[in-house]
Amino acid sequence: MLRVVRVQFIDRRTILISTTSQRAPEPPTDPALQPPAQSELCPAMKQTLSELLRMSRICRMLFATCLGSFILVIFYFQIMRRNPFVVDGCCRKGSRNALQELYNPTQPELSGAAVLHQARRDQVVDACRVYSASSRKRRVLTPGDLKHLVVDEDHELIYCYVPKVACTNWKRVMMVLTGRGKYSDPMDIPSNEAHIPSNLKTLNQYSITEINHRLKNYLKFLFVREPFERLVSAYRNKFTLKYNSSFHKRFGTRIIRRYRKNATQDALFHGADVRFKEFTEYLVDPATQRDGPLNEHWQTVYQLCHPCHIHYDLVGKYETLEEDANYVLRLVGIGDSLRFPSYAKSTRTTDAMTAQFFSNISTQQQIQLYQLYKLDFLMFNYSTPSYLRLD
Repeated sequence: MLRVVRVQFIDRRTILISTTSQRAPEPPTDPALQPPAQSELCPAMKQTLSELLRMSRICRMLFATCLGSFILVIFYFQIMRRNPFVVDGCCRKGSRNALQELYNPTQPELSGAAVLHQARRDQVVDACRVYSASSRKRRVLTPGDLKHLVVDEDHELIYCYVPKVACTNWKRVMMVLTGRGKYSDPMDIPSNEAHIPSNLKTLNQYSITEINHRLKNYLKFLFVREPFERLVSAYRNKFTLKYNSSFHKRFGTRIIRRYRKNATQDALFHGADVRFKEFTEYLVDPATQRDGPLNEHWQTVYQLCHPCHIHYDLVGKYETLEEDANYVLRLVGIGDSLRFPSYAKSTRTTDAMTAQFFSNISTQQQIQLYQLYKLDFLMFNYSTPSYLRLD
């Protein structure tokens, strides 16, 4: 009896292998037609079986590859279902970007806002023109001046963050936009994590050619606030709250040493009870200017974002924060999937609160502070506060 192996190809993936037994034919009587010896058949059969086993391994590999690809596709669509705005971000090549939608809106509801933001841009340009005509200072920006400009490559955005103008929530939103699905809700991101530099890429990390390309082609925006409200907010946050001990040590001790007579040893050591009058003395003191740039929390927007050197396409305001922020997200095309977080209005620094703080400083200090922040008032169309004594 002989065992015969049959190979049948059902399709490209399936091979049917079967064996049958049949009676061996009667040996021929002619000696010249005798079958080859058994030792001659063995190598041929071994080669056939080896080829069959090799084909079987290839089939298993193909099956594993197909199965893995199928699982990856399912996983991808699960992510897309949880974060629908990621699709817009990662797959928007060839579609209109936010910059085009701002200047040539296709959505009727965006047209009215476009007029408002054109007026804000014009205000900045006019103020910069007046300042340039009256100032002899000329400077060219360096990459080091661009460390506050956060870049979102997927949505072609550049955001200049200004401390004390909802910058924590804006950084959270930028982490969602740049996270490729890692985050879906901005408020799930702890505030301290939002301020870790490595979590967001800034414009100063690019080459000069790459910087110029992005400044030309990406939508650039910033958010501003009434300058003195922002200043009082920074003072309250950094000098009246116990948990900000790093600011107390770094700035509080220096301020108390310079401007407080008969300071206690405890105050000199901890710097935890800086008065607003002492803080403003520190700001307008020429010695402070000689020490170097002001800290970002009370530095002017003009110095942080350089709006007279960089043409910002959109200027949002803290007073209309949610409206302006969600307008940016609609320009990006994800306004239905991602909303800007609401903020606690009960704890914010108000105009009345600011007026109370300013009533405790001298007329001279008020005048000096206004001169320090005057360009921010003019560029962003904030009127001179009625509580100031400028006469």
